[in-house]
Amino acid sequence: MNKLYIGNLNESVTPADLEKVFAEHKISYSGQFLVKSGYAFVDCPDEHWAMKAIETFSGKVELQGKRLEIEHSCSKCLVLRGVPELWVLDSLLAQYGTVENCEQVNTESETAVVNVTYSNREQTRQAIMKLNGHQLENHALKVSYIPDEQIAQGPENGRRGGFGSRGQPRQGSPVAAGAPAKQQQVDIPLRLLVPTQYVGAIIGKEGATIRNITKQTQSKIDVHRKENAGAAEKAISVHSTPEGCSSACKMILEIMHKEAKDTKTADEVPLKILAHNNFVGRLIGKEGRNLKKVEQDTETKITISSLQDLTLYNPERTITVKGAIENCCRAEQEIMKKVREAYENDVAAMSLQSHLIPGLNLAAVGLFPASSSAVPPPPSSVTGAAPYSSFMQAPEQEMVQVFIPAQAVGAIIGKKGQHIKQLSRFASASIKIAPPETPDSKVRMVIITGPPEAQFKAQGRIYGKLKEENFFGPKEEVKLETHIRVPASAAGRVIGKGGKTVNELQNLTAAEVVVPRDQTPDENDQVIVKIIGHFYASQMAQRKIRDILAQVKQQHQKGQSNQAQARRK
Repeated sequence: MNKLYIGNLNESVTPADLEKVFAEHKISYSGQFLVKSGYAFVDCPDEHWAMKAIETFSGKVELQGKRLEIEHSCSKCLVLRGVPELWVLDSLLAQYGTVENCEQVNTESETAVVNVTYSNREQTRQAIMKLNGHQLENHALKVSYIPDEQIAQGPENGRRGGFGSRGQPRQGSPVAAGAPAKQQQVDIPLRLLVPTQYVGAIIGKEGATIRNITKQTQSKIDVHRKENAGAAEKAISVHSTPEGCSSACKMILEIMHKEAKDTKTADEVPLKILAHNNFVGRLIGKEGRNLKKVEQDTETKITISSLQDLTLYNPERTITVKGAIENCCRAEQEIMKKVREAYENDVAAMSLQSHLIPGLNLAAVGLFPASSSAVPPPPSSVTGAAPYSSFMQAPEQEMVQVFIPAQAVGAIIGKKGQHIKQLSRFASASIKIAPPETPDSKVRMVIITGPPEAQFKAQGRIYGKLKEENFFGPKEEVKLETHIRVPASAAGRVIGKGGKTVNELQNLTAAEVVVPRDQTPDENDQVIVKIIGHFYASQMAQRKIRDILAQVKQQHQKGQSNQAQARRK
């Protein structure tokens, strides 16, 4: 892995500048420097020179007043070769960290090639060290970093499933992939829930039946038969084009009907589709209109499992479709069309900003199905420290005010307050809705108190709920106004000289950041900073402002310490 990423560059840095600094420190490189806006790439002759460049430059050498940050350019991604077909990798991969993305890219031989992305470089390094040579069914795994050019080309074929109480898939996560939305269009697999008694018939003798389905429909099918031992139903993930998924669905449904008839075990075998809860509201539509239309158009009866069945590690709801096989298959096409549209709209709104927020854990929020119901996060993540370890050493309590449409208050509170209580437990945050300022107020203030990860979880779910309940149009981004309070003495640092800092914040985060002039500080000598934007933009702005406040606090403490030392002398 000899390609390097060079970050924290001034906009004016040229390839010649980088060539000069590498020459001055006698670091060998090959080819030309590929310079982009604020960062660059370069190849080294071998791993020795790559590591020497990292050790020499990263955080130590300045170029045009900014310290260089150098690292392996794709060091969070690895490739596993020699994986036995249909082998479930979940527990093995989870030993070394949080898996953000897992894709099967080749099955031309008896073993598969699988690309894996961990949440940070250290986890990837540990996995490569420990997994290289690991034996799976008499096959030795070969593990290495993924070259940049392969990452850019994307996966060749379908994907493998993984994780979760029902074997939740790990298709391309927006955080991990960092790819344009158009590459994410098939990232939602068709997820079916089938009676355990029919799994054997679906797989067939020595896997012959499922191989036939895979071949005919040009899909990748993962039967999660090993998860949830003893459960009455098992999940099946179908990764393909929408047409391939629908064809596979029909074949699986026909097999189950035939098996039920032959064994006389059931008079009716409904089609059960699993869908992430974040998309179900848009499938149902306002007052159930979307779902009723699907029922009418396909001559089926459709029911959806209760919100009460959701858990932190299983955010999927079961969509049960009853009717003739042909009608059920037509309903599947309509249901998955709406689910895919919801997913693509969310990715388009959020994925472009996700790579700007180091360390954030999408699995904690469940905004996307990609990793949201993965294996329970490691203890450090559960405590709330891990996702923001790059920002602070210990989570501090923060208070944020989020303004939502007044008509959305009922949806956030839920029946008898169930939703807001569930959200508070999930996020480990205090969540309160303030009374309206006036009887005809169009917005209401939601007050969230908790550490950084709790803020991320709670705010993320609120954004998702507003989208899910159609308070914003299908192609409209959810943009909310958020207020955070800062010490009046630090407000100038947030603004910067001539507004430089606040302008940089807005350019970096794509959020609107406003420090109202002529504010009167409150009883705690604090003033308000307003942030307006979609979820990721708002989160990024909040974290950057907290960074500034932490620096101000640190400098103040250092100043007090120096004064104390001077007095002692």
